[in-house]
Order: sequence, then structure tokens, then C-alpha cells
Amino acid sequence: MTQEGFLLKLDRRILIDMPVIKQAIKKVRQDKRKTAINALKKAAYKKAVAAYRKSPSAEALSKAFVTLDRAAKINVIHKNKASRLKSRLSKMLASKVISKPAASKA
Repeated sequence: MTQEGFLLKLDRRILIDMPVIKQAIKKVRQDKRKTAINALKKAAYKKAVAAYRKSPSAEALSKAFVTLDRAAKINVIHKNKASRLKSRLSKMLASKVISKPAASKA
């Protein structure tokens, strides 16, 4: 398929998929806005988790927990996924705290 043919097919699809009913047009606008908001929330929790994994601390853990809870609250991620991530992050901090005193005694 040529590039022109592809673009023509793409244009037809866009025109066909555009809703006609007033409420459907409104729904498209709402979905676009909600998609952008959800992407921001998802990026925020991923950034917080990555920052915590890079340098585990109590403050970073607290921030990660808050962002995970907010993402789960608005269904960006499932509540069980948030719980699973929080558990794994807590274990990282616990293992760090346990390993420090052992290293200082030796």
C-alpha cells in the first residue's frame, strides 16, 4: 500500500469514527481529558517508585505510598497492584535497615 493510499484510508477512518450524536461528541472530549489526567497520574507513581528504588528512604517510601494510593483510588492501577508494589517497596527498606546494623558490627 502506498503512503497516499494509507493516508486516504486513515482519513476515511477518522471521518467514520467521528461521532454524530451530541452526547457521543461530549464523551470523546471527556475521554481525551481523562486520558491525559490518567497519564499524568501514572507517570507520577512510576517516577515516585523509581526514585525510591534509586535511593530508598522513609521519605521516599511515604511519597511512593501516597502516589500509589492516589493512582489506585482513581483506577489508573488496580488496588491489588498498588498493594503489591507497596509491599515490595517496604521489604526493600526493611532489608536495608536490617543489613546496616549487621555491617556496622562486623
